[in-house]
Amino acid sequence: MDAFTLETLGLAEAPRDHPLRYPGAWPADSALLDGDRLVPLPRDRWWYEDRAPVLAVGSNASPGQLRHKMAEFGITSPIPMVRTRVTGVDVGVSAHVSRMGYVSASPFHAPDVVRELFVIWLDAEQLAVIDASEGVPLPNGNYGRAWLPAPEVRVELPGGVTLPGVHSYVNRHGVLHDGTGAARTHPGQRELLTELLVGSARLRALFGVTPEEFVARARADRQLCAAGTRLFADEKRVTESGLERYVTVQQTGSPGTGSSLFPPLT
Repeated sequence: MDAFTLETLGLAEAPRDHPLRYPGAWPADSALLDGDRLVPLPRDRWWYEDRAPVLAVGSNASPGQLRHKMAEFGITSPIPMVRTRVTGVDVGVSAHVSRMGYVSASPFHAPDVVRELFVIWLDAEQLAVIDASEGVPLPNGNYGRAWLPAPEVRVELPGGVTLPGVHSYVNRHGVLHDGTGAARTHPGQRELLTELLVGSARLRALFGVTPEEFVARARADRQLCAAGTRLFADEKRVTESGLERYVTVQQTGSPGTGSSLFPPLT
C-alpha cells in the first residue's frame, strides 16, 4: 500500500461532499499535493518564486478539496502546501451560505493573533481555478482576492523567512460577529450551524432545526442560500473583516488557460 495516498493519509474526503466536516482534514505538515498523493516537500523548499502564495483559511487547505477543484478542469500539476506561522489575521465566518451546504471561513484582521495556517503555492492555471471557485471573476461573487502585505500580515515560513505578502480570499459580504460587534472565529461546521440555528427562528424556518437539515436544504439551492445570506444582514449579524481595503479588481483568465494577473512577489 502506498503510504502517501490521500486515502491512506485520511485526507481524501472533500468538504463539498461532506459539508458537516468543513473545512476538511488538513495535512499535519508541509507537503506536495501531486494528484492522489501527498508527499514530503524537498528539504528547505518553502518558497516558489514562479508561483503565487495563497493563504488558505478554510477548505483550500484540504487536499481532498484542492484535488477536486483542479480535477474539474483537468489540471494535474502539483501544488506545494507549506505550513506557516501567520500574525495579523484570524479565521472568521463568511456572511453567506454556500451552495455546497456549509457556511465557509473567511479571514479577518486580528493584529495580535498568531495562527498556524497553510500557504498554497499556485501556478497561473491553478490560481485561475481557485479564483473561479471563490467567485472572484464575478461581479456578485462571494469572495475577492486580496494581497495582504507585510508587515500588516506577517507570514513566516519554516526556518524563519517571512514573505513580503500573501494572497487571501476576503468575503465580499463581510463576516459574522460574535454579538458584541467583533468578528467571531469559525469553530467548525457542525458547532457553527448548531449555534446559528439556535440563535435565529427565521434561520430555522429556512433551513430546519439541525445541522443535517441545514445542509440538506442548502445544497445546490441557489435561492435558499441567497435568502440565508440576506437574513444574516437583516438580523444585523454581519461586520466588516477589516481586510476589504486590500481587495483589488482581478483580471483573471478562464480556468485551464492561466491567469492574466500574476501576483506581486517582490
